[in-house]
Amino acid sequence: MAFHKNERVSRRKFLKRMGTGLAGVLLFSASLHGYGKYVEPNWLEVQRFDFIHPNIPKEFEGFTILQFSDTHLGFHFSLEKFENILGTIRRENPDMVVFTGDLVDNLLSFISTTETIALLDSIHAPYGKYACFGNHDHGGWGTEKYRDMMRMGGFRLLQNEWVFIRKGNSQIIVAGIDDALLGKPDFPGTLGSLDGNDFTLLLSHAPDLADQARNFPVHLQLSGHTHGGQVKLPLIGPVILPRMGKKYSEGFYTLSDNFSLYVNRGLGMTELPYRFLSRPEITLFTLRTKDRKGDSYGINE
Repeated sequence: MAFHKNERVSRRKFLKRMGTGLAGVLLFSASLHGYGKYVEPNWLEVQRFDFIHPNIPKEFEGFTILQFSDTHLGFHFSLEKFENILGTIRRENPDMVVFTGDLVDNLLSFISTTETIALLDSIHAPYGKYACFGNHDHGGWGTEKYRDMMRMGGFRLLQNEWVFIRKGNSQIIVAGIDDALLGKPDFPGTLGSLDGNDFTLLLSHAPDLADQARNFPVHLQLSGHTHGGQVKLPLIGPVILPRMGKKYSEGFYTLSDNFSLYVNRGLGMTELPYRFLSRPEITLFTLRTKDRKGDSYGINE
């Protein structure tokens, strides 16, 4: 009898412990779900870097360029949220603003065109606002719709073309390449005529195009597309990365002595309404003519 009694007690303890453990797992899962869906997607990070390069003219010392990317309006990213983030952008008061693609998640079904144009137009930058195409900007037969929205919102859309940015008696170049997945990027036609003397910034939605851009006179490429993985696991990294964003997924890369790449994590989401260990960001670059701590160049935090 004693043996059976102890067996019943042990079984009871086992079931109690198992229930407690299950409750803990469920609570932990619910916490992760809530954090990934409601906390991190709204936890904006403002990244700030000095970019140092000898081709940057003295007149552009301290010139600020603000990058935002991948809003994916319509997919768990509302106009109200966009308006709040634009408030942060305006407070930074940058000299120039660049957008590196994927404004709307699904242009075919998007109906808030007028409101979006008004929000884009509310961004002010004395040296201009520039953008390139992302894959979602071409998707859903939306190429012309995106082009019109950016133009009416005050952005110069660079599709395999470049422009001079002049300040005083000096100039830099801003170029934009078409999207790698649904567009027709043309590096020779866009950059082949440049001599490399003017500091050149390239906007390319897909970061992996950097392997082609490095063969042309480009000094800094700004990209998006990957969302930094959007969902990352500790010690493992991104769960899924998109095509043309598998090699360079997030942050700063030095690909040669004269060419650097920065991959912005973007603001919105796609496919899944979660972010985990990949906070939304806007990035502010301050151009420097030289490193005040030495003679190296690149990005300094």
